[in-house]
Amino acid sequence: MQIRVYYEDTDVGGVVYHSNYLNFCERARSQLFFDAGRSPILSGGHFVAKRIEADYIKSAKFGDLLEVKTTLIEIKNVSFRLLQEIFRENEKVFEMHIDLVYIDFAGKMAKIPQQEKDFLYQYSVL
Repeated sequence: MQIRVYYEDTDVGGVVYHSNYLNFCERARSQLFFDAGRSPILSGGHFVAKRIEADYIKSAKFGDLLEVKTTLIEIKNVSFRLLQEIFRENEKVFEMHIDLVYIDFAGKMAKIPQQEKDFLYQYSVL
């Protein structure tokens, strides 16, 4: 998914503010569902972030056109792990691993429905 860096994404020096990289990745995860004509809010629940490991490699700046790539690297019964990388042209500027868990509408962890697992596997390196 491509994202343009706007002024609102940056600090006073025109450098992307650190938390906005997480926002860019969140948009890219949602866009995976939207591109498939689906909603990230599922009929029985939704996914929430449990753990994030982030590496800020280089600074993105005002006006940059960024590409967010998302790869499934592990899936379990109630959770999965993604690698999300942000590139400016062919240069990696950010990467993170994020663990997401499936939560039902009662607020409890639940088994990921098979149809959601099947959807996620298309982004897999497994």
